[in-house]
Amino acid sequence: MESEQLYHRGYCRNSYNSIASASSDEELLDGAGVIMDFHTTEDDNLLDGDAASPGSNYAMSNGGGAPSSSTHLLDFLEEPIPGVGTYDDFHTIDWVREKCKDRERHRKINSKKKESAWEFTKSLYDAWSGWLVVTLTGLASGALAGLIDIAADWMNDLKEGVCLSALWFNHEQCCWTSNETTFAERDKCPQWKSWAELILGQAEGPGSYIMNYFMYIYWALSFAFLAVCLVKVFAPYACGSGIPEIKTILSGFIIRGYLGKWTLMIKTITLVLAVASGLSLGKEGPLVHVACCCGNIFSYLFPKYSKNEAKKREVLSAASAAGVSVAFGAPIGGVLFSLEEVSYYFPLKTLWRSFFAALVAAFVLRSINPFGNSRLVLFYVEYHTPWYLFELIPFILLGVFGGLWGAFFIKANIAWCRRRKSTRFGRYPVLEVILVAAITAVVAFPNPYTRKNTSELIKELFTDCGPLESSQLCQYRSQMNGTKAFSDDQPAGPGVYSAMWQLCLALIFKIIMTIFTFGLKVPSGLFIPSMAIGAIAGRIVGIAMEQLAYYHHDWFLFKEWCEVGADCITPGLYAMVGAAACLGGVTRMTVSLVIIVFELTGGLEYIVPLMAAVMTSKWVGDAFGREGIYEAHIRLNGYPFLDSKEEFTHTTLAREVMRPRRNDPPLAVLTQDDLTVEELQGIINETSYNGFPVIVSKESQRLVGFALRRDITIAIENARRKQEGIVLNSRVYFTQHAPTLPADSPRPLKLRSILDMSPFTVTDHTPMEIVVDIFRKLGLRQCLVTHNGIVLGIITKKNILEHLEELKQQSPPLVTSPAPLHT
Repeated sequence: MESEQLYHRGYCRNSYNSIASASSDEELLDGAGVIMDFHTTEDDNLLDGDAASPGSNYAMSNGGGAPSSSTHLLDFLEEPIPGVGTYDDFHTIDWVREKCKDRERHRKINSKKKESAWEFTKSLYDAWSGWLVVTLTGLASGALAGLIDIAADWMNDLKEGVCLSALWFNHEQCCWTSNETTFAERDKCPQWKSWAELILGQAEGPGSYIMNYFMYIYWALSFAFLAVCLVKVFAPYACGSGIPEIKTILSGFIIRGYLGKWTLMIKTITLVLAVASGLSLGKEGPLVHVACCCGNIFSYLFPKYSKNEAKKREVLSAASAAGVSVAFGAPIGGVLFSLEEVSYYFPLKTLWRSFFAALVAAFVLRSINPFGNSRLVLFYVEYHTPWYLFELIPFILLGVFGGLWGAFFIKANIAWCRRRKSTRFGRYPVLEVILVAAITAVVAFPNPYTRKNTSELIKELFTDCGPLESSQLCQYRSQMNGTKAFSDDQPAGPGVYSAMWQLCLALIFKIIMTIFTFGLKVPSGLFIPSMAIGAIAGRIVGIAMEQLAYYHHDWFLFKEWCEVGADCITPGLYAMVGAAACLGGVTRMTVSLVIIVFELTGGLEYIVPLMAAVMTSKWVGDAFGREGIYEAHIRLNGYPFLDSKEEFTHTTLAREVMRPRRNDPPLAVLTQDDLTVEELQGIINETSYNGFPVIVSKESQRLVGFALRRDITIAIENARRKQEGIVLNSRVYFTQHAPTLPADSPRPLKLRSILDMSPFTVTDHTPMEIVVDIFRKLGLRQCLVTHNGIVLGIITKKNILEHLEELKQQSPPLVTSPAPLHT
């Protein structure tokens, strides 16, 4: 039956349901579950999953087949047919067709706007719909980010105690109104009770320490267990960072449900739980996913975006900028992050709308003021001392450390994620999360620098010592009157040395646990853990440089800039530079990262140290592999993503990559005017290809156009339903005019309107370097290969990905016996 043919493709419609009921790690992949391995049969049939895509000339076709006035031939496709122009799950959009559809829609609206006031109002609504959708996205992103920040802080403090006067207050808020706090112990007040005080009635002693230790582990495991269960049962797509999948979606891939309402709700809830559990993860990366969910949901309110997948991705680009804006309080950095890191297509108007969305989101978050410091982030700092030229040496060394850490983390994390998928341990995601959470809690509690929230740790490491700081990192030995002159460098006291040892242990702990945490089946961001590792290393280096300058101020490095008793070194600045270097080493971001950190500190004069460290980090990391962590996870999960940063340096030709190959079955083609409906259905039933080149005849083999399997099936079904006389021996033709037929012939079926009259073609001698560029810049799904106008084969996006992988590894293709991937 035709209905069965319609669904004859690699991915079935209930694929998402199979994901939702997944019970193993292999079924519950990072963000996309069952998807995207190159070994699927669907892409072997065509186009990297483009079975659902209608013919590319829906808006571009020449003529489209107006019915002849002298005949009664059927040309029913002048009316929109349900299913034509949309895409199924795990398919790639046709960027060219979508842009043509949008231009046609725009021309239609402009041509009608002078007809009436109503049409003029509709044209205004269409023109302003882009600004309305990004405004709504910014408002929702800022509100959700504020809610997540407040809830995460409260639940994180819940592991240590509770505020009796107001249960909804966290530790800091609980002691704000207390008159019984002291400068040395400003975090202690009668209103805040630790669990030992509530359960045992005592605040000090071994018993109270053990009780607090036990309750810390209990709450950590409870939060982690609840988070992973909610993800597994209700929204498998809510796990992970989300940025690899966002990059893939923005490149044109369809993942139904990944940006839906359930994913948004579950990701918001479980992100709070995951952060509060104390796992070595952050909320900044998942906030980009949350913002993109908001953008996707609001885009359905506007037909301009809901009916055009390419236009919808412009909204998602703006939403990703809003996500980074609220994650770091960096609106400009968010726009650059969207441009540099996640967006595949970024026109100028998207830049403006991204800026506006980031502005609105930051304004809403600032109005909520979740941290009570009138700032958008917890670890905002300001430095008041300059940096000196000789400090570029340790800054560059921190960049080297960041690049080495990034390269090591990518290789170790990818190796562990690959092992997770290939071993029995990976089949139990809940058990894995509980085990990692238990180890994290048990090891983290004794060390005050690993026990506290990672954002609070970064804040303490970034902050320069002053008269209001009571941290161990600021316990220097005073030289006069028992107090430290905080404008001068001073020798470190016992507290500083103790803190240094604790920070070294915290550094080792963070490095190990972050490798095993990123990729768990809970929302997990990588920005904050990477920044924490860099901040720890930077603070250690900063204190070492500070003491070196104090004890050896006569060295040639310090003699010119560091006078005796003068403040020369700012350890907090080293922590900031180290944080940027490590995050750059992991993600390979450059410009956007520098601007984000600059907006965090508000210090324009520290741009040069940040640039030096970030570029050094990128160079060192690229020496071990050019992929960042997100590109590595995209490749691990098999997403059909052509990275624009990857260079093609080989000399292969199109004929070496096209399908069919020498030993493959011949190319299945359709002739333009001598097939019957029965013969056409026979070709569809006997093959699993998702599209067919249309040629003049079997003798000439010259290309006429390209027709997709799904469009042909829908066209035949609609013709039989709406028009009598279409039988099995009805002639099918793709030409403008009907062929000459005998008088007693049944009514012919005209399918010219579903034919792409301008498919992209290259010659068989075209270098693959040019072909790859065409696919990247135009977002193609397939390209026909011809010789003197005669069709030889087809190159699909998957063929290119296979070829790139084959060249990279110098191994056999990913599919050892590929079926012809034409159409």
